[in-house]
Amino acid sequence: MNKFKLEEMLKAFFIEDFGDLDITTDHIFNEKDVGTLTIQAKETGIFCGEKIIKTAYNLLDDNVDVKLHVRDGEQIESTQDIAHIHGPVPSLLKGERVVLNLIQRLSGIATKTNRAVTTLDSDHTKISDTRKTTPGLRLLEKYAVRVGGGINHRLRLDDAVMIKDNHIAFAGSIKEAVNRVRKNVGHMVKIEVEAEHEQHVLDAVEANVDVIMLDNVDLDQLYKLIQLIPRDITTELSGGINIKDLPKYRDLNVDVISMGCLTHQIEALDFSANHHFEKERVS
Repeated sequence: MNKFKLEEMLKAFFIEDFGDLDITTDHIFNEKDVGTLTIQAKETGIFCGEKIIKTAYNLLDDNVDVKLHVRDGEQIESTQDIAHIHGPVPSLLKGERVVLNLIQRLSGIATKTNRAVTTLDSDHTKISDTRKTTPGLRLLEKYAVRVGGGINHRLRLDDAVMIKDNHIAFAGSIKEAVNRVRKNVGHMVKIEVEAEHEQHVLDAVEANVDVIMLDNVDLDQLYKLIQLIPRDITTELSGGINIKDLPKYRDLNVDVISMGCLTHQIEALDFSANHHFEKERVS
């Protein structure tokens, strides 16, 4: 996770959350009031958020000391202490909601991704995310997928060519769409084509694309279509695949299964923040 991008995002999140000041906290406490905030897990799952906790509180206050007790990707249990954060009370309170919101969502994504990888239980097929992410949170959500054991699909529209059904319809054919792309992009850019039936697959193979995505194809048809694709072309499955159904795809000779549900159908993993304030102010 890029430190500078993370800092930029967190600054925006803090501005959104407390604006110029926390009108409640700043009228009750000052920098001489110190205490400790303990972040504790309330559910079992995969943790994701160590850099968020550290970076967020370092941005808020240089006098805050963060001690993490788990690392990203580790299994956590209910009631387990995740971190102890010591410092001025105003900074502890101002950072709490943003930090909890983020680590809860990201840990939920990491946990769900880990469940998908474990359920598939394949040594040749990888689980991938899609662009079905929360606006503004894509970098973080895709990081959480990696923490959970998955891989990332393209990050943005500008880092890989993906010719979908509407591109094919407007261009007139897969061949025409691929030819137009090859005239305008460099040799370092991969080309993926979405295929929904046999003719799409045959056209994509003839066009010598890098990746063929079999989208919303039933299982029986998948076995047939995969046989038409040479092994030097990467194969990807997508479209309405649920985690519970992943074992059905284990024996297919495919490289990637991409799942939008990893990032857009999420149950956050629950955490709590408990405070302990020192009785005497620091002089």
